[in-house]
Amino acid sequence: MRCTQCDSTDLEPGFVEDSGEHAYGYARWIAGPIERGLFGVKRFGKARWDVEAFRCTRCFHLELFARTER
Repeated sequence: MRCTQCDSTDLEPGFVEDSGEHAYGYARWIAGPIERGLFGVKRFGKARWDVEAFRCTRCFHLELFARTER
């Protein structure tokens, strides 16, 4: 796998989770490969980061960043 903008191969695995809060919902990036358990995806003890999204007004490419740990 490579970064779409800079061609780097230094990409960390993780997954995006919806907070599930209807009025104030947001997405989080959770470090590590997705693991499924009896009650859904295992998240306990994993780092969680808020996902920020930016859209290019010229080419409409979306960039997602996870800079703030929660």
